[in-house]
Amino acid sequence: MSDQHPTPPLPDSTASRVLSTDAAASAPRRRSRRWPWLIALLAVLALAVGAWFAGEYIARGIVERSIRDQIVSRLDVPADQHIDVAVRGQVLPQLISGHLDDVTVSANDVSFGPLSGDVEVHAAGIPIRGNAPLQSASATVRLDQSQVRALLSTVEGFPADAVTLEAPDVVMSTSLQLFALSVPVGVSLTPSASDGDLVLTPRTLRVSGAEVSADVLVDQFGAVARTVVRDWKVCVAQYFPAGLTLSGVRVDGQQVVADITVNPAITVDAALQQKGSCA
Repeated sequence: MSDQHPTPPLPDSTASRVLSTDAAASAPRRRSRRWPWLIALLAVLALAVGAWFAGEYIARGIVERSIRDQIVSRLDVPADQHIDVAVRGQVLPQLISGHLDDVTVSANDVSFGPLSGDVEVHAAGIPIRGNAPLQSASATVRLDQSQVRALLSTVEGFPADAVTLEAPDVVMSTSLQLFALSVPVGVSLTPSASDGDLVLTPRTLRVSGAEVSADVLVDQFGAVARTVVRDWKVCVAQYFPAGLTLSGVRVDGQQVVADITVNPAITVDAALQQKGSCA
């Protein structure tokens, strides 16, 4: 070729790639803006959850203390009485809805005059605003042998000191006089509830260790046996608010268990909150 028309050199492809690589490396990378938003969202959610549980804890404590205070003030329970209150489920949603779904209250050795025992009350649908009754409620009272004796000592002529609990019966030990002889008699009494009263009905009788029928006992001892062969009725309404009614009784091991029906209007009717009476 002539020197007058020099041929231009071909471009170096390697250099082009190096330049483009350097340019890409030197150009600022665009950071994704999604991660900061996601992290912030997670942080907010964590704070919200923490605040919810903190609020739940505080609300539960306030509700449970309020229930206990109401029990002490309205039912004439000693201020130092230990009372356990359990509200089932999350409290804050229930407060928002205006009622508590499920509440259990329990206390040991609660005294109602001469009657005392361990009490558990279960209530559902408790309104916290307005003047509405409960949806439903029930209670259970458990009495040990000494507490049963104290209750039966209020019944005239009943040998309460000789009472023992032998499931399914309440066993009474006494004696009948036959001329100059004193004959020991044991009576197994089946407890039940009738018109709100506790009723003890003879089921079996034992004379000197041998089981006999009521007719045989009456034939042998005459009218004296009628003091044993009889139903014993014990009024308990005078120990409870009028809105509570004895509905069932049974012997469970070494305890007498009394089931009590609660009138749902007891929370709004002052008359039902007053002590009941015996007819």
